[in-house]
Amino acid sequence: QVQLVESGGGLVQPGGSLRLSCAASGSFFSVNAMGWYRQAPGKQRELVAFISSDGSTDYPDSLKGRFTISRDNDKNTVYLQMNSLKPEDTAVYYCNQIVVTTDYRYLEVWGQGTLVTVSS
Repeated sequence: QVQLVESGGGLVQPGGSLRLSCAASGSFFSVNAMGWYRQAPGKQRELVAFISSDGSTDYPDSLKGRFTISRDNDKNTVYLQMNSLKPEDTAVYYCNQIVVTTDYRYLEVWGQGTLVTVSS
């Protein structure tokens, strides 16, 4: 079984920064792609950032320049650095990882979500 544990959410003032972390644990061969999604109240879940196994990244145009995704393959951990936060960034942020299981299947795993609130 593979689990993702997220941390780093909380309350921050507009213009502030937060760094989210998401670590995979359990029995698996490796981690392939990683990503962060968010869901604001009353809205659909949306992609925030994506990083492939080779380290290439992708972001929605609206978030480019403010959010940065990175990964530590030795720790099976993905990070999301969020700068210049705005009230509209308030949402539950979910980590997503595509892991390769011990029998070489791809398995999509989701974190439990961490709340980010941007407010003065």
